[in-house]
Amino acid sequence: MNVLFLTDKLSFGGAEIYFCKLENHLEHPDLNFYYAAGPGDLQDRLTNKDHYVELKREKHFSNLLKLKKVMKLHEISLIHANSLRMVLYGVALKMVTRRPIKLLYTKHNITWLELKSRKIFSTLMNRFVDRIITVSNFEKKSLLESGVQKEIIKTIYNGVDLEQFIFREKRENQTFNVGVLARLSKEKNLEFFIEIARKFKGMKNVNFVIGGDGPERKNLETLIDRYGLSGNVKMLGSIKNPEKFIGDMDVMLLTSNREVFPMVILESMAVGTPIISIDRGGISEALLEGQTGYLVTEHSTEAFHEKILTLFADSTKHRELSMKARQRVEEEFSLNKMVGETIQEYLDRKDVV
Repeated sequence: MNVLFLTDKLSFGGAEIYFCKLENHLEHPDLNFYYAAGPGDLQDRLTNKDHYVELKREKHFSNLLKLKKVMKLHEISLIHANSLRMVLYGVALKMVTRRPIKLLYTKHNITWLELKSRKIFSTLMNRFVDRIITVSNFEKKSLLESGVQKEIIKTIYNGVDLEQFIFREKRENQTFNVGVLARLSKEKNLEFFIEIARKFKGMKNVNFVIGGDGPERKNLETLIDRYGLSGNVKMLGSIKNPEKFIGDMDVMLLTSNREVFPMVILESMAVGTPIISIDRGGISEALLEGQTGYLVTEHSTEAFHEKILTLFADSTKHRELSMKARQRVEEEFSLNKMVGETIQEYLDRKDVV
C-alpha cells in the first residue's frame, strides 16, 4: 500500500516536528511512503527527499494538480493529513481521482472551522475522514462533544526520541536555572513567566531563561527592562538544540493560556528536568501531580513560586521527580511507540482500500 503524508509547511512548530519525526522513521515492508509539504526551516530535517514534493503556500490549485499527479504516478491509496487544510486537500483529491482512498487526519489543536461551526466540522469529519488521530484524550473528548463519531477517533500520544533526549543527572551548582521553551506568542503567556521571575528578584542564584523566538519578543524585552530584571531573566532566541537547553535547566515551566499536549512536557521528562506546568488540555495525561512533576490549576505566581522553591531546596525530591518522569516517558511516550501505533493504523486499512 502507498501512503501520502501531507502537512501545510515546515516552519518550526509541534505539528511540523511531528511530520518530520514520522518522515524520518516510518518504515514497513508492506508500505511505501511519500511526502508533501510547504517550505520552512525544518525542511533540512527531511531524510526521504526522493519521495518528497514541495508545495507552494496559498497556491492551492497548483498544489492539488501536483498532488493529483503524485497520486496517479504512485497509486496512492491512503492519505495522512497533518492539518485541517490538508484534510480538505484530501477530500478534493478523493473527488477528482474518483478512487476509494482512505483519509487519516492527525489533529494537533483546535481549528478555525471548529471555532466557526462545530456542526460543520463534525459533519466533514464523519463523512470524509476514516480515522482521526488525536494526540491526547482531552482532544478526543472535545471531538466527541462536537459530534464526531467515536468509532473513527484514536488517541496516539506524541513520542520523544529517547536517543536525542537523553537522561541527564543534575549536578548541584551555585545557580538554579528556571527555563521556558516556547514560541514567543500571546497564547504562550510568557508575560506570566516574567511575573514569576519578579518574585525572585534579589535572589542572585536563581536565573530565569527564555528559549524561543516570535512576535512577542520585543514586548517581553520591554517588560524585562521595565521591571529591572535584565540581570535575572535572559532571552536566548531560537534554540537549535532543545535537548541541551532543557538539560541545562534545573526546572522547566509551562505557562500557556491554552494547550492540547505540548511536546516540551515530554522532552523535559525525558532528559530529567522537572516540570511545573499550568494544568491545561491533556498535560495531566503525561505529567502526574507530585510524581513526575507539578501541576498548577490557575495562573498564580504564588503557586509557581512555591513549587520552584520546593525543588530549589529539596534535591531529593528533585531527583525523585526526574527519575520517575524518565521512566514514564520510556514506558508510555517513546517515539518508537508512536511510530508503531501509527503504522498499525495504516495496516488496519490496507485490506479495505
